[in-house]
Amino acid sequence: MKILAALVPALLLGASPALAEVEQCRFIQAKPEREACYTRQEAALAAKRKPAPAIADTRSTDARMIESLQQMRRDDAEVYRSVSGICRGC
Repeated sequence: MKILAALVPALLLGASPALAEVEQCRFIQAKPEREACYTRQEAALAAKRKPAPAIADTRSTDARMIESLQQMRRDDAEVYRSVSGICRGC
């Protein structure tokens, strides 16, 4: 029980820098500095939320897109060939 009582404050102190980082902008008196602080925090949060895409994923997506476009062109060519035999204006 004593170990648990000792761990709880340690965990709370370990989490406090993250809270302090979010709260510090509010206490900056100069408006331009405060807004710059909020902008930095927003950029940091956006970077944490959105991981950078992997290069391999981008290439495979491009390859799939090219393949689907080629398939659509083949399908279109087949439709044009079948339509060319129909009499127009008979």
